[in-house]
Order: sequence, then C-alpha cells, then structure tokens
Amino acid sequence: MNRPVWTRGRIGAVARALVVCILALGPVQAEGIRLDALKIPVPNPGGAGPSTALLDAIVLRPDDGLPHPLVLLNHGSPRSASDRPSMSPYGMWAQATEFARRGWVAVAFLRRGYGVSQGGWAETYGQCSDPDYAKAGRAGATDIAAAAKFMTGQAYVSKGKWISVGRSAGGFATVALTSTAPSGLAAAIVFAPGRGSTGPDTVCEEGELVDAFAQFGKSSRIPLLWVSADNDHFFGPQLVTRLSDAFAKSGGKLSLVRTPAFGSDGHALFNESGTAIWAPIVDRFLRDNNLVLRDRLLDAPPRPAQLRSR
Repeated sequence: MNRPVWTRGRIGAVARALVVCILALGPVQAEGIRLDALKIPVPNPGGAGPSTALLDAIVLRPDDGLPHPLVLLNHGSPRSASDRPSMSPYGMWAQATEFARRGWVAVAFLRRGYGVSQGGWAETYGQCSDPDYAKAGRAGATDIAAAAKFMTGQAYVSKGKWISVGRSAGGFATVALTSTAPSGLAAAIVFAPGRGSTGPDTVCEEGELVDAFAQFGKSSRIPLLWVSADNDHFFGPQLVTRLSDAFAKSGGKLSLVRTPAFGSDGHALFNESGTAIWAPIVDRFLRDNNLVLRDRLLDAPPRPAQLRSR
C-alpha cells in the first residue's frame, strides 16, 4: 500500500490552505458571558438630590462583540425601610445570568432610593390605612422605562424588542409599565407582583391593591406572564386570584402560572434555588411569544467575588 509522503512543502501548503479557510469563515466568536458594572442615568423630577439620578446596575451579556436584545431585571422592596440601603444589583446576578445564557443583555439595576442608587425613594404608597398603590407602581415603572431608554442606546444592545422581568414590588412596577407600553416593550414577566405586605399573609387594604391592578389592566395589552407559588406569604393564592382577575377583566393580556409550594415561603421562588422551576416556565412563555434567541444555552460564568462570601 502506497502511503503519502508529507514533505515540508506539502505541509506548508496545507497550513496555508487552512488559514485561507479560517479567514473565509470570518472571526471565531467567543461563547462566554461578560459582567460589567454600570451607572444608569435617569430623570429625578421632584426627588431628593440632582435632577438626574444614577442607578446602580450590573450587565451580563454574551461576550461575542454582537448586539443582543435587552431584558431589565427588577427587584422587590423589603418590608423594612432599614433594609433598602444594603441592597445591591448583585442580588439578582443569578437571574440575570440565566437570561444572558439565553442570549439577552441582562441588566439588574436598583431603582431610585434602593442601595446606592441616587434620587431618594420614589415608590411610597402612603399610609397603610389609605394606600395609593397605583401611584407607587407608576413611580417604579418610570425608572424602568428610563433605564430601558438609556440601555437601548448602547451599542451592544440591539434595537427593537426588549422585555421587563420583575419580582414582588419590581413585578408590580412591571405590571404598571405594561399599561403605558413604552416603545419596544415586547413582553413582561412577573413573579408574585404586589405591594403593601407588612407581615406574613397581611396586606394593607387589599381592595386598594385590587383596584390598582384593575387600573393597569385597562390600558395594558403587552403579553404578561404572571408566576406565583401556592405558599406565597406576601400575596397568597386567594389574593392572587383577585388581583389577576381584576387585571384580566379590565383588558390585560395575562398568562397566569401557579406553581406548587416552594420552600417555606413561595415568595422566594424567583431565586437561584428556584431556577429549575421557573426557568422552564419562562422558556415556554418566550417561545410562545417568538422571543427565543438561542438554541443552546451559554455556559454559566463563575460566581463573582461580590457573592462568594454569601
């Protein structure tokens, strides 16, 4: 059997041919996820401090040099005001990572008055005996819309569709956001949305909260996924029925998913420990609304130093 003889000249010719093929295919893109810290400027009308407030944020995105659609991750509001200053956008690093793995530019940020974000707290609903929930929700929605406007101007964010995802008070602000439908908002996802929880299974003036959801539903036409666990002790199953019914009957476009009990309080479902439950629900919703960006998930990045001691 005759075997080919690989001379130095033939080896060089093959190497040159391989180089030509690689150049023809173009640069090989990385398949990682990058993490950056960011300050997002938003208007601060009537708030404490300057007319423009800087919001503390982190950005996780595919590290391939290409623009990708935006998702904003919106946190809840602690029952105790004394807990607000210690909040960090890294508190939603795990959730942002899951969206970045799916091809999104995932931005977890703190609204005005939380953590080191400037501007003073804008989301008060007043006294427990006479809450103005709709006003509080719209204040949070204002920050989300302003953050989206800034982020969609960044070169690494693709123009067009973006989504908002929120939990608890951030979910409530996201519901409010759908009622104004800022440009490009394609869908919204909320986990246990609401305000006014002062203790386990206790909400200030539940009827006023129901009315706020009804108000938002009147003008909301954005596809909305609502996920609540059956053992949520902030906003329990019976209240969820009242809130979601009020929103849907007013005209809101709602997909409600109830999950079995999660841990000791299902309000924590949208945590890293609940990913195996909530991620498939989110994936189905994204697929149903033609918002799937990748066939294969990117590998999860290492946990950042800010979280390793937690």
